[in-house]
Amino acid sequence: MKIGIPKEIKNNENRVGMTPAGVAELVRHGHTVAVQHTAGIGSGFADSEYEAVGATILPGIADVYAFADMIVKVKEPIEPEYELIRHGQTLFTYFHLACDRPLTDAMLKSGAVCIAYETVQTADGALPLLVPMSEVAGRMATINGAYYLQKTKGGMGKLLCGVPGVKPAKVLVLGGGTVGQAAARVAAGMGANVVIADVSLKRLRELSISMPSNVDTLYSSAHNIIRELPDTDIVIGSVLIPGDKTPHLITRDMLKIMQPGSVLVDVAIDQGGCFETSRPTTHSEPVYEVDGIVHYAVANIPGAVPNTSTIALTNATLRYAVELADKGWQRACREDAALRAGLNVVEGKIAYKAVADVFGLEYVEPEL
Repeated sequence: MKIGIPKEIKNNENRVGMTPAGVAELVRHGHTVAVQHTAGIGSGFADSEYEAVGATILPGIADVYAFADMIVKVKEPIEPEYELIRHGQTLFTYFHLACDRPLTDAMLKSGAVCIAYETVQTADGALPLLVPMSEVAGRMATINGAYYLQKTKGGMGKLLCGVPGVKPAKVLVLGGGTVGQAAARVAAGMGANVVIADVSLKRLRELSISMPSNVDTLYSSAHNIIRELPDTDIVIGSVLIPGDKTPHLITRDMLKIMQPGSVLVDVAIDQGGCFETSRPTTHSEPVYEVDGIVHYAVANIPGAVPNTSTIALTNATLRYAVELADKGWQRACREDAALRAGLNVVEGKIAYKAVADVFGLEYVEPEL
């Protein structure tokens, strides 16, 4: 199979779809790989490293799309890429279609086969291609929240860990999954007082056992969240419903009971966001203020640490990329239920129910 690795063109997205080590594995399986010129440079991988393992370097993004039977990338295609995608071409990347109708319509129109990293799901309910970036995003969420809590960055001017005689800041983490656990652990390690909320009592029990002593667990309800907000300094939103739009757990009215200069970090912004007042931001303009509350809602948080992120992502995606390349998407998805769950759009049809339901579109079972 001919596989293309284009350069990411989303704002400040320095990750790349595959490391040279990943490309080497695809070449070892007999596939032809083309990488766009300088695609890996932001992650610390030179063109020469890809050439050394057998890849061809192509000059432009259009060349890569024209060459490839399968595109492997990091972030969803954006508008300049829409016309480059052709009927029957396989796209293997993050899509988050449920919160982006224009992208969904463009993928339907293209006739491509869209396999979304974020909905590849194993029999035990795990999301193996979301986990590595969730781990990065959770850690970064706390780091960024602490940064914007500084007065010079628009926050109230609190040090997350406090000092002797001064209490540390309080961090409320909404969602006890991979992102929430990573965020809470880093916040606890930095010395903050942490509350992590979730609707799963089983998960709360697990977190209660595994988390440091400065982390408390809380059953997530509107009433309980409201009670926590007046003395919370940073809220990290990390709720995920696979493939579906995220519910708003903090409304605009709730901002009124928060302290001015508090920080909201919305890690779920790719899926529509946890907070009613959230809108996607970029690494070049990461924050804005609503009713005195600082909002950080960068849609590609791991892009700030692209070397770590690209290596972690390739470690997770490579086995599936090899499977798709070796077998083709149809056989691979027939034989692997996890990959089959990743099918979101197939040649003009919606193959993921949550996406169809959000937009009121017809759903076609992947098996059909």
